[in-house]
Amino acid sequence: MLPNDHPARGPAARRTRHPRRTDAASRAARTPLLPLSLAATATLAALAAPAAAPARTASAAPGPAAAVRSAPDGGCARSVPFSSGSHGYFTFRIPAVVQVPASASPGGRPVLVALAEGRRDSAADDGDIDLVSRRSFDGGCTWGPLKTVDDAGGDTVGNPTPVVDPASGDVVLLTCRTVGDVTKQQILRGPAAAAGARRVYLQRSTDAGATWSAPRDLTARVKPAGWRWYATGPGHAVALRHGPFAGRLVAPANHSTLRTAPGGDTASAWGGAHSLHSDDGGRTWAVGWTDQPPGEELHLSETTVAELPSGTLYVNARNHHGTSPATRADARSPDGGLTLAAPFRPQPELAGPVVQGSVLQPVVPGGAAPLLYSGPTHPTRRLAMALRASDDGGRTWREALRLSPGPAGYSDLVQLDTATVGLLYETGPSGSHDTIAFARIPLASLR
Repeated sequence: MLPNDHPARGPAARRTRHPRRTDAASRAARTPLLPLSLAATATLAALAAPAAAPARTASAAPGPAAAVRSAPDGGCARSVPFSSGSHGYFTFRIPAVVQVPASASPGGRPVLVALAEGRRDSAADDGDIDLVSRRSFDGGCTWGPLKTVDDAGGDTVGNPTPVVDPASGDVVLLTCRTVGDVTKQQILRGPAAAAGARRVYLQRSTDAGATWSAPRDLTARVKPAGWRWYATGPGHAVALRHGPFAGRLVAPANHSTLRTAPGGDTASAWGGAHSLHSDDGGRTWAVGWTDQPPGEELHLSETTVAELPSGTLYVNARNHHGTSPATRADARSPDGGLTLAAPFRPQPELAGPVVQGSVLQPVVPGGAAPLLYSGPTHPTRRLAMALRASDDGGRTWREALRLSPGPAGYSDLVQLDTATVGLLYETGPSGSHDTIAFARIPLASLR
């Protein structure tokens, strides 16, 4: 999440705690089944149908009938794991998703782990925000009970960045936290001590997301002196498959420093992007490449990463109101996330509003799948979620599938099998904060 996506609330409002729902229906709420669609035309029709608007009430129970859409052929195309106004939360935002393979799942079947920020009091980016999850054992058609992954009292927990460690099968999770009654503007531009309120944490699940370790503070290792704002992802990290760095975990992240204008006056917060990497299965992490473009053309922000079949890392970042007309920028790392081959450059072919996005390189027999990007396509508003595809490693892009013309926000991509990808994304009939939906998408529909 970005510092100015929503206005900050005052300290008093941020520390207010609403009582949790404890009724059995809330604990055991499940989304009904939708069957799998194999036909691309049926998938398009089902994905374009909006879910009914959720009640904007913190104590409202989830509404199963409003949470799903079936494909015309009776297939499973779309489900809604998170609906605003349910489970004691005002809204859910900032989706992230990974799939634990059957070989690493205690039940011997693949498990989808969907994560989101549960925002208790409003849609604002700060205040009482927990990290929550739901799991699916049938490829995203139905979802188990909502679980709390991290609750820091009245503090803000967010920016979920999960990855499955291929050696252990564990889910490794990086998150960020704003500690105490400190606002984002204070972190960005206030006294130096305020920057210490923005911190980085690590958790681990050894049972496919059923339970999680206590958060461990990584800030001293991954946030250099002088960095102020800090955000992992949001969205999935990657486990490298190729070359000398196979097995390494690489997570995208962004940060800010203070930039001083000539004469000594502080001009603005200066946005940059960086990577984190781990060579021991996510137990320890270090900073890899960093980039803070000079001038005003690019203001790098939320980043996403994919490993190309060649082993090169493709990195894509949000351009947060830089002077370039391009709202996205990209770069490549040839050495497992240690350095960039060249600084970030604008990527005008990924036209859309200023918003987070996700990239994924599907792994298929023969290695012929295109690189994918998810994000809204309206030039200025968060509307029209689509998947775009690149057949040349991110140099050029084409629109491959328009999911809906309606509201759309943050998203995260995941591969389900060699023929299917999934998209967890913010959407709804009245605004992109209404729900977080999950769509199953045949790769054949993207060629």
